[in-house]
Amino acid sequence: MLTKVTIDRFEGDKAILKTKENQSIIWPKDKLPKNAKESSVLRITISSDLDLESTDKELAKDILNEILNPDKA
Repeated sequence: MLTKVTIDRFEGDKAILKTKENQSIIWPKDKLPKNAKESSVLRITISSDLDLESTDKELAKDILNEILNPDKA
């Protein structure tokens, strides 16, 4: 999913981004493009990472098994 946001303002080390629906997103200022300024328009891509999600679930399962069954580790 691609969405466009506008930098509304800066508050300390945070940027306040606004969507076209006027929703606010607080974003770290140091994670913006170097030339970003108030009223700059940015594109944000949101996607799922099923491989990472699966890896995280498997790691959590392994950790739980080690905790619950320490004699089998």
